[in-house]
Amino acid sequence: MPFVDDLALVEVLIGLVAVLLAYTGVLAFWAIRTNRPQWLRTTLKSSAIPIGGVGAVTLALAMWIEMTWPFPIAYMGGYNIFFGDVMVLFGLVTIAYAFAAYLGHHLHLVGVLALVAGVVTAFYGWVGYTATPAFTTEPFDTFLLYGAFGLAGVLALPATILTDYYLSAVAAGRSVWQSVVTPEPRRVAKGMGTRAAQPVSDLGTGKGSDTKGLETRYRVHWALQIVMLAFPVIMTAAAVAAFWYFGTTLPGHLGAGPAKAP
Repeated sequence: MPFVDDLALVEVLIGLVAVLLAYTGVLAFWAIRTNRPQWLRTTLKSSAIPIGGVGAVTLALAMWIEMTWPFPIAYMGGYNIFFGDVMVLFGLVTIAYAFAAYLGHHLHLVGVLALVAGVVTAFYGWVGYTATPAFTTEPFDTFLLYGAFGLAGVLALPATILTDYYLSAVAAGRSVWQSVVTPEPRRVAKGMGTRAAQPVSDLGTGKGSDTKGLETRYRVHWALQIVMLAFPVIMTAAAVAAFWYFGTTLPGHLGAGPAKAP
């Protein structure tokens, strides 16, 4: 097969998917934080089409790299492995997400796939960064790119687990992250001062059953909010890394100057 240098295009594609995933992650976080399950379902289903479409193109180009880049030249012999392998994994994860989100299936299994792919991607980046001689002309930029996508893959698992838990609880009619915030006011007996203040009902010990005056509010714990926000934040960093890498790659590939990254 003829060699076609489509690396710069693939970098743009993975950057686009990273932007879409980061945006979807922010919308999903806000839907859960404001307790809007239907909006969350709609958001996930709507994101499946653009993410799946771009992911499919990325996978096709990655397979092309795998089959056409094993050059007999010594310094380029492993480029199909170093670039093609992780792109194939990326394409598989995005397509799996697209199917699960569009069909309304659980996302945590896709999260497991993203976790494994993320660890593998980070390892590829570390090997490329520590290789001697350096595998790329800009090993640190490459390490940041692979590391950001690797970390995003790891964080995808807790994000998908929390999303599935929320939607499953709502579907089953269970209360999700409810907390009692208004206790029953106390009474003060006439002429007894504040020492005679007593609760209307003994709710704390379970002896009373009167819940009048208590109020429940939907409130996601701050730690869970951080976990849910971590994924879109790191995915945004991955998008920045992808477009930065694209900017250093394209000039040399177009003949405008030496490329900083192969």
